[in-house]
Amino acid sequence: MANTIFVSGATGNMGKEVVRQLIAQGVQVRAGVHSKEKAGILKEMGVEIVSVDLNDVKSLQTALEGVEKAFSLSPLVPNLAELSANFVKAAKLAGVKYIVRASGMGADSPQAITLGRWHREAEKAVESSGIAYTLIRPNSFMQNYINFAAHTIKSQNAFYFPQGDGKISLIDVRDIAAVVVALLTKGGHEGKAYTLTGPEAVSNYQIAAILSRVTGRTINYTDVPEAAARQGMKETGMPETIVEALLELSAIIKAGYTGAVSPAVEQITGKPPISFEQFAKDHIRFFK
Repeated sequence: MANTIFVSGATGNMGKEVVRQLIAQGVQVRAGVHSKEKAGILKEMGVEIVSVDLNDVKSLQTALEGVEKAFSLSPLVPNLAELSANFVKAAKLAGVKYIVRASGMGADSPQAITLGRWHREAEKAVESSGIAYTLIRPNSFMQNYINFAAHTIKSQNAFYFPQGDGKISLIDVRDIAAVVVALLTKGGHEGKAYTLTGPEAVSNYQIAAILSRVTGRTINYTDVPEAAARQGMKETGMPETIVEALLELSAIIKAGYTGAVSPAVEQITGKPPISFEQFAKDHIRFFK
């Protein structure tokens, strides 16, 4: 049991990829899920699946019993920091010895946006826990273009964000997972924090050009007004607090604050990070 690694959020983009890569290395994994009904692919991987309620410390403690290492991440909700604190309390009670915590790029900045402040509060809970830890602060995911833009890319040959021509050093979730797996299996990174990015900063106009090359169709990017983006997100039923936090993120992208490139992925994994063009080729089925 002590060699089992716990992965929270195991049905999400990042958690699922961490599980996949740990399994590929022969590691025993206990996958924490909110709903076992969504854990079908995890069952196929042969991992141990446990239901957890991030609002319930006892639920988390039970899931963490007998585990020495854990990967912690919280969903994008206004009480993100509270959920992280619950995880830390449970980890201490269960005797966890090491936590890798997923945060966000810029969380340590004095001028952090709302999402960054939420993540920084979550980081502080880990830092003050007395448990050995490593923090990762990834930039926005390349996979967001599958989750939030693929349907219009397919149906309209276009995608829409309120981000102007701001550049983003987007990172593939596969690279984030590779870093997490290295941290959990190799050691030597305790007490450190790493900003994780892709190999280059690209604008949405450049991404449209890349997608055009890869798909063989002309794909256009439209810089939508913030008010239209706000209305669109609200119409999906997204909570207002999250809408405003995401618009704040888009605003700093548009202002040019998200283009820094970090060498951490290659330093930790020994491999250069995946480019957006390679990501698009690997996931062409979502865009064609």
